[in-house]
Amino acid sequence: MPPRSTIAKFPLELVKTACSNCNLRELCLPLGLNDHELAKLDELVSARKRLKRGEHLYRSGQPFDAIYAIRSGFFKTDVLVEDGRDQVTGFQMTGELLGLDGISSEVHTCNAVALEDSEICTIPFTHLEGLSREIHTLQHHFHKVMSREIVRDHGVMMLLGMMRAEERLAAFLLNLSQRFTARGYSPAEFNLRMTREEIGSYLGLKLETVSRAFSRFHEDGLITVQQKHVRILDTQGLKKLMTHERE
Repeated sequence: MPPRSTIAKFPLELVKTACSNCNLRELCLPLGLNDHELAKLDELVSARKRLKRGEHLYRSGQPFDAIYAIRSGFFKTDVLVEDGRDQVTGFQMTGELLGLDGISSEVHTCNAVALEDSEICTIPFTHLEGLSREIHTLQHHFHKVMSREIVRDHGVMMLLGMMRAEERLAAFLLNLSQRFTARGYSPAEFNLRMTREEIGSYLGLKLETVSRAFSRFHEDGLITVQQKHVRILDTQGLKKLMTHERE
């Protein structure tokens, strides 16, 4: 860990709209910090970067040196599997963190790709570790973030191992709804940033199966779909589908 005096300080123009003034900080960074602690937190944000749709934030095998808070936009993470396909491992949205995959091995184990024009805040990991030791609230929150990622991974494993195709898609849409709600957006109406093929890759389903499930949900009055625009008409119906109550 670098000595406290060597923790980088960055020009004001880089941090004036960083953590202390960011309306997303309650999602990706902790509440309850005093002004002095927030000022230190601001100093961690070495840069903000904009990425175009399709641009990589990082690639598998690259050295790990930072985590990234998504200030705006949408990303996917994927890995290259043995048969040459890209396997989608997750979708990340505004207010969430990217780059945690590289902590243990110090190299990134997946690719992170912008699904739309996006903006991220770069947080050098060694500096974050140092500050976390000084500010216990930050350390506690970072542990919670890592735990949440583990729980999410376990949830995906259960999703793929125990659910049928329509149940997987219902769970996916409900999860997106909850995450949009946490960011102050409509829980029932949103645009899918990912393709149906990418949804299928994530859920372990063929493209045709995903398309049929969307059509079935539409026919059953659970959702309406217009290209990538989804409107959930019957949230309880989707939940019942997952518990087999509609059978």
